[in-house]
Amino acid sequence: MNKELTQAMQQVETLMEQLVLDLTNDELLAKSMCYSLAAGGKRIRPQIFLATLQAFGVPLEEEALKIAAVIEMMHTYSLIHDDLPSVDDDDLRRGKPTNHKVFGEAMALFAGDALLTLCFEILAQLNLPSSIKTQLIAHLARAAGPSGIVAGQASDVQAEKQHVPLERLVQIHERKTGALLQYCFVAAGIVAGGSKEQFALLKTLGMDVGIAFQVRDDLLDILATTQELGKTAGRDLELEKSTYPALLGIQGAKQALADYLLKAKQACQMLAEDGMDMTELVKIIEKLELRD
Repeated sequence: MNKELTQAMQQVETLMEQLVLDLTNDELLAKSMCYSLAAGGKRIRPQIFLATLQAFGVPLEEEALKIAAVIEMMHTYSLIHDDLPSVDDDDLRRGKPTNHKVFGEAMALFAGDALLTLCFEILAQLNLPSSIKTQLIAHLARAAGPSGIVAGQASDVQAEKQHVPLERLVQIHERKTGALLQYCFVAAGIVAGGSKEQFALLKTLGMDVGIAFQVRDDLLDILATTQELGKTAGRDLELEKSTYPALLGIQGAKQALADYLLKAKQACQMLAEDGMDMTELVKIIEKLELRD
């Protein structure tokens, strides 16, 4: 990451906790929320948002940092709920006990709910034109809600212990994983006032990166250790989930990952030809490559 992006990401880390503490009036609830936010992780979503703003030439100032924080808070909410006993029943997340293992199932549920709703409060209070805030809120609601993350989670649970064809698996992950990653690109386009053509390319780029991220995650569930992953390895097999390696084989899944990343790079090239500086975004995409 370049210096400006590195400093911005450091500020986002501090800002997330500050926003929770400032806007939550129950001490234990705030502690539960901050526990999962502070657990670390790749932080690829806020990085993508901020790097896309940079590509447009937009300074990474306070309102941008708040949007980046919102994106990571939304992602963290989805992980807390994914880990619950009634969903994936996972004990580890980002190398630490999952939220419900520390605070109990009820408080983990509340922490996820609180992070989800807090995202919209923060967006509504941004010091930006109302038209931009409205778009940011509407697009995030779609990415997170019953046609985005929640729909993807519901479909994922329903698909357990079933043979799911590839087309349906892609549809599940377009919502569960792809929708929020796509939002990272789209939100930057909204803030920057991108053209119709740029907006369309950002949507395509975001979904290709989103599916690539999921294919890579499926592969790592098989190829990496629990210590390397920061969560329980082999969990997909235990839950009898349909995955890309299960449907395509390991080599086939690796090829699918390479194909999605190639399409993402092609979209980056088209945006670069339109005058955007895609240097940092290409670096992020290249980090998703799996090398033998």
